[in-house]
Amino acid sequence: MAPVLDAALGPLLASAAGAVAEMGGVLSHGSVVARELGVPCVVDVRGAGLALREGEVVTVDGDRGLVRRADGVLRAERAS
Repeated sequence: MAPVLDAALGPLLASAAGAVAEMGGVLSHGSVVARELGVPCVVDVRGAGLALREGEVVTVDGDRGLVRRADGVLRAERAS
């Protein structure tokens, strides 16, 4: 989870299981890099930084634009 997926986070995306960003769009740098690396990514998730805790296990469904806690409760959804 990051406020925005910028170029500096590119190397980290290569080893990430998924990515969530509070800002961005389908053509933003982070989402394009994640897609090229095959990493599930959801951007424009308003309030993700408040809803998610460091080290928390979540499921990132990049196809549907959903982020869910491990207990299955929906906590953050893509804004657009």
